[in-house]
Amino acid sequence: MQQTAEAKAWSIDKARELYGIARWGLRYFDINPKGQVTVSPLKEQGGTVAIVDVIREAVDQGLHFPMLIRFHDLLRNRVERINKAFNDAIVELEYKSIYRGVYPIKVNQLREVVEEIIDAGKPFHHGLEVGSKPELYAALAFHEDRESLIICNGYKDSQYIKTALLGRKLGKKIVLVVEKVEEVANIIRYAKELKVEPMVGLRVRLMSGGKGKWEKSTGEDAKFGLSTQEILQVSDLLKEAGLADCLKLVHFHSGSQIPDILTIKKAVREGAMFYAKIRQIGHALEYIDVGGGLGVDYDGSRTTFHSSINYSLNEYARDIVYNIMDVCDSQGVEHPVIVSESGRAVVAHHSVLVVETFGDIKKMEHARQPAKPEISHKLANEAWYNYTHVNPSNPLEAYHDALHNKEETQVHFELGLIGLEVKAEVEKLFWLTGARVLEHFKDAEYKPDDIVELESKFSDQYLCNFSVFQSLLDHWGYGQLFPIMPLHRLNEEPQRRGTLADITCDSDGKVSKFINLYEEGVDTLPLHDLNGKPYYLGIFLTGAYQDIMGDLHNLFGRVNEAHVFLDEDEDSGYYIEETIEGTTMEKVLALVQYTGTDLKRKMKSQVDSAIKEDRLRPNEAMRLLGEYEKGLKGYTYLDLKKVRKKG
Repeated sequence: MQQTAEAKAWSIDKARELYGIARWGLRYFDINPKGQVTVSPLKEQGGTVAIVDVIREAVDQGLHFPMLIRFHDLLRNRVERINKAFNDAIVELEYKSIYRGVYPIKVNQLREVVEEIIDAGKPFHHGLEVGSKPELYAALAFHEDRESLIICNGYKDSQYIKTALLGRKLGKKIVLVVEKVEEVANIIRYAKELKVEPMVGLRVRLMSGGKGKWEKSTGEDAKFGLSTQEILQVSDLLKEAGLADCLKLVHFHSGSQIPDILTIKKAVREGAMFYAKIRQIGHALEYIDVGGGLGVDYDGSRTTFHSSINYSLNEYARDIVYNIMDVCDSQGVEHPVIVSESGRAVVAHHSVLVVETFGDIKKMEHARQPAKPEISHKLANEAWYNYTHVNPSNPLEAYHDALHNKEETQVHFELGLIGLEVKAEVEKLFWLTGARVLEHFKDAEYKPDDIVELESKFSDQYLCNFSVFQSLLDHWGYGQLFPIMPLHRLNEEPQRRGTLADITCDSDGKVSKFINLYEEGVDTLPLHDLNGKPYYLGIFLTGAYQDIMGDLHNLFGRVNEAHVFLDEDEDSGYYIEETIEGTTMEKVLALVQYTGTDLKRKMKSQVDSAIKEDRLRPNEAMRLLGEYEKGLKGYTYLDLKKVRKKG
């Protein structure tokens, strides 16, 4: 069949532009000539992998959807690039100290992720940050580099403090960051008891607030941080205990995912002034910890949108180094070792959530062939008139008339003045009129708000085998945007626009806001027609927080994982180092106190009763029990292969 001129005009470059992959992908992600999304975990220093190839291999190894693919080489690359950015800035600006990064375990606590970051960070003495006792216990076991730091944040009880000090006995550089004045007494007490010199830090509360979705974590009303008066109290307590020189670090935090570099500059200058002034009152401070905040450009717009950042990694590093240096020089104090707690920017890019669509709900499916209404009613006749009188001179007016007609029909229905037939006819003609109206605005550079809203109303719903609450909690809770796009068929122009519906029984289980270059979130995503074959969507930049914060809504558990490493000796250029099966039904039920043993016992009791009452034959009963027990060991998500076979 001969292609139309419009179809011929479609290209891979247009696909890149449509989904913005060159803007948010940081050259890690691209589209190949076959229309498949690729990943280059080491950018120009390594190979390129088509994600659909990884999917096929993972499926061959027994994994089902949804599936999380981790590219571990990309983690390594992020650690290297952050350290390089700071080290380059230090050399360029002639800063008279060094950089020591730490990874906040809370951002993604999975062992494989933490191990990879530790290994990648060895040449740079990249350490860890913890905020709880379990995280501290994990860090102590996996941390082996005596030159790298363990930063201990969060509120601390006696056990937390004693455990950290035991790490000091092992020669580790563990800094106990004081969040409350009351913690100081226990630090002094247990340090003397264990005969160890503590490394103490102070978290100062900045007056310069943050920006973005997490801005309430900073400023005068922040949950954490010491006031100026409390800083002086801590100083006095340490001096009285003869531990003035044990105060080694000043820490501050400007929030997570800071979109505006000016916010960072202002916070760094204030934090650096605290560092200088605390040194001047008699403490041998060595470190300044600028906290987190290094953001990820989720939408690729390079703006101050909540899901974006208006700065590069290199700009971020240079501004931190310069402003600390400038303040310290003005106050005549030594340049400190710079510590940053970058987590999101390290792990966000390395994982891709792959979901499979298994159906769609089309707005226009019920109204394909219009005909003059057989029903003789004023409202139906008006709807027909509106439909047949859409023309280039009046499309917006025609839409307004159709909308008024539809609303008037609804009022008549609620009053019982019309039946279902009239209501159905008017609604059908409303959608058909809307479709005609949109044709007149298809190529318009400017679209009135009513038309933008109408386009949104016409979007289809694509049913996807995943849970928003388990895998995209920040989208549901904060409205965080993530790049989403088809992983294949990108050599075909997508002809439809849709939203994504998950498989939970919750109306909030959907994705209905998507990234856009020109505005902060649009209502629909360009998608292809379903053709009876698997259609895979990739949800990108999900490696930070989403992996670990998932909610068990409807008892959908953790998803299957495939861990990928580049290897030039492999024909494919990569290998799947490990596959991890997601949560089974038995395991997820156990989390809410339904044990597998008890469930099977209760089920068997009911089956036995059914046999005695001749409601089930013994062989049927055994099959039923077998299916039940087999199901308990199965994945919590839909098995679409079985659905297709039955279909």
